[in-house]
Amino acid sequence: MASENSFDIVSKVDMQELNNAIHQTEREIETRFDFKGSKCSLTLEKDALVVVADDDYKLGAVLDILQSKMIKRGLPIKNLDYGKIEPASMGTVRQRVKLKQGIDQDTAKKINVLIRDSKLKVKSQIQGDQIRVTGKSRDDLQSVIALLRNSDIPLDLQFANYK
Repeated sequence: MASENSFDIVSKVDMQELNNAIHQTEREIETRFDFKGSKCSLTLEKDALVVVADDDYKLGAVLDILQSKMIKRGLPIKNLDYGKIEPASMGTVRQRVKLKQGIDQDTAKKINVLIRDSKLKVKSQIQGDQIRVTGKSRDDLQSVIALLRNSDIPLDLQFANYK
């Protein structure tokens, strides 16, 4: 039986779960005593999250709450790219947090080199913003997954379409 087995390496953020985490964060901000009367808000745009707060301290606290809600919902916080803190209207501060969706070309090349250097009998190829790994042995594919989970790649990787 010489059939090929394969899986895809992807990096995505579940937008519905992120939306739920944002709503939970907003609810906690409304009920917390240290945020009483503050102008803190979270806005989800197409590919970024805009966080507005009274000062740097409250901005950090809002981001802490958001990260804890994301972790509870199983969302990767590695896929958040924090922009610089900039002043906004009425004495508030704003920070844009970009959401990394998909695997960029540089990271995909690093993953390919990592797989190739492992000397496993698998082939990997970049397909847009994901990577397809194929091989005859399912054990080799499992070894690639274990290798990538233990590597220091700056994205959270998911493994889909395991056939």
